Amino acid sequence: MSAKMQYLGKSFTLLLIVQFSDLTFTHCGNVLVLPGEYSHWYNMRNIVGELLNRIHSVTVLQESFQYLVFDVPLKAHEVHSLSEQLINIWMQYPRPNMVQIGLQIVDVLGKVREMHQIMCDRVLRNAYQIFYTHFGNLIMMCFFSDPMMPCTDLMAQTLKILHVLLLQIPAPPSYVPAATLELKNMLLYIVHTTIFRLNMKFTFDTIYTEIWGKPTTMCETMGKADIWLIRTYWDFEYPRPLLPNFKFVGGLHCKPTKPLPKELEEFVQSSGDHGIIVFSLGSMISNLTMERANTIASALGQIPQKVVWRYDGKTPETLAPNTKIYDWIPQNDLLGHPKTKAFITHGGTNGLYEAIYHGVPMVGLPLFADQPDNLMHMKTKGAAVVLDINKMQSEDLVDALKTVLNNPSYKESIMRLSRIHHDQPMKPLDQAVYWIEFVMRHKGAKHLQVQAHNLSWYQYHCLDVVAFLLSVAALITFLFIKTCCFLIRKCFRKTRPDAKAKKSKKE
Repeated sequence: MSAKMQYLGKSFTLLLIVQFSDLTFTHCGNVLVLPGEYSHWYNMRNIVGELLNRIHSVTVLQESFQYLVFDVPLKAHEVHSLSEQLINIWMQYPRPNMVQIGLQIVDVLGKVREMHQIMCDRVLRNAYQIFYTHFGNLIMMCFFSDPMMPCTDLMAQTLKILHVLLLQIPAPPSYVPAATLELKNMLLYIVHTTIFRLNMKFTFDTIYTEIWGKPTTMCETMGKADIWLIRTYWDFEYPRPLLPNFKFVGGLHCKPTKPLPKELEEFVQSSGDHGIIVFSLGSMISNLTMERANTIASALGQIPQKVVWRYDGKTPETLAPNTKIYDWIPQNDLLGHPKTKAFITHGGTNGLYEAIYHGVPMVGLPLFADQPDNLMHMKTKGAAVVLDINKMQSEDLVDALKTVLNNPSYKESIMRLSRIHHDQPMKPLDQAVYWIEFVMRHKGAKHLQVQAHNLSWYQYHCLDVVAFLLSVAALITFLFIKTCCFLIRKCFRKTRPDAKAKKSKKE
């Protein structure tokens, strides 16, 4: 099992079928897993491991279609190249204006659309025949996927199998802050929603309609998922109403600490009473520009703490003796070490939850995607200081670190969030596995699905009802006015001859 899980730890793209556990366990469930990339797979990997421990049959779709003769002309390095292009556009230094950045992103998104169309088309056109050939009875299978992978919802609908999604939570704009607080909340919500809707309409909706053979939207098919596993919890989220098939599993990957490797433990212990700072920008950022790396290294050299920095780029010229660079670090174990005082992070959900789990305050350097929003949550909850990595100077990073280290309110805030996280009736990983098993036991969770997914946008907002009521009100008003006019005219007609008679008599 350990060898299998080590193999699973590698980056997964699409799509070779790799099957685990013994299919003779007919009383257990069959789970088909389509993982996302990078940190998204890190969450799913833990759920896969727990499903295997409970003797379920788990099938992971991995890179290369050759085993299933899908003949898809896509390789992992092509997918990774597009991801890296998006990252490099956002991380340019000196940074171009937003119009140039937008045009560059649109160009890459065009390539992403072509890639998604190929993947969706080749997989879905023959999905049922191919999967049925290899798995026989698809009725008893549960499909577990990440929505970052295209067409997973359409695949579940094509195969007519149960579907569980792992994703982050949507937010109403009226009382939940948007991705940044620099602009008015509703304005940001409108901009984000418009961009999202247009992208869906001209990208996925077109692909879905073409493959499905009738008008179909991505939102419509995603809405048919049985359970949505949300990768956060109320320690992180702002309060809001939720649907009954939304289940929180934030921090499911967090674990108690294990001993550090000997060399790393010696370095940590050499920090004395000052302790250490853990620094990582996640799995997608392999290096920085030399200018940015020197700015950061210079700042780290000005603090008394030792620094463990996950970085595989060229060694900065300003690297100080108190900072040690590693290609890879056991981040969870370092954050749980008693000598860890702070965490410099890009704001990925996995890293944030490890910091919450172990109670470590943060300095945030958000890069792109959901990271600014994630760190805004931590900032508003008093557990982080947030900087702009493209604009900050060494002094800014030093000041942020001193604030987090010397102001006890940051430690108190993160410990409060940590206590909330640990005070749950069921561990997040157990929660995730429970709901997957629930879906398999009951052959779905249709009783938890809201009917809003079957409504059009104007029905959802009751605009048809409003239009009807306004029409009725307008009709009643019109009839009332017409009736009044009619009665007034009739009255004047009756009084008019008398008036004439009186006039002639007077004459």
